[in-house]
Amino acid sequence: MVSKLGDGLQAQALSTLQGLQLFAEQRPSAEQALWHKHTKALQALIDALHDARMWANGVVFNPGGYTHTSVALRDAISAIVIPVIEVHLSNVYAREEFRHTSFVSAVCKGKVSGFGWRSYELGLHGLVDIIKV
Repeated sequence: MVSKLGDGLQAQALSTLQGLQLFAEQRPSAEQALWHKHTKALQALIDALHDARMWANGVVFNPGGYTHTSVALRDAISAIVIPVIEVHLSNVYAREEFRHTSFVSAVCKGKVSGFGWRSYELGLHGLVDIIKV
C-alpha cells in the first residue's frame, strides 16, 4: 500500500508505477495492462499469483523475506506456468548470508536485484521481452 510509505518513498513509488504504466502503454506490440498488489500476507501473495494465470501473460514479483523461507511461493510460481521475474530492491548478495539463497529463483525466468525501485522497471523490461518472443 503506497499510502503507508514515507513521503519520499511514496512519491518515488508512485512515479515508478506511473513510469511503468507509461512504458507499457508505449509498447505498440500488444495490449498491456499493469496491476499491482502490495501485501505481507503469504496467502494473499499465493492467491495473487494463482489469479494472475487467468488474466496475465507474466508477473514481476518481489517475494521479500519469503524469498528465503517459502516453499509454498515456489510451488505457486511453478503452478501458474506464466513467466515470473523475481525482483529485489537491495542487492541480496551484499546482505546477510541467509539472503543469498532464494527458494523461488529456480522457477523464475529471471532475477533483478540491487537497483532500488528501478529493479521493478528492469524486471518489467525483461518480462515484456520474454513475452514478445
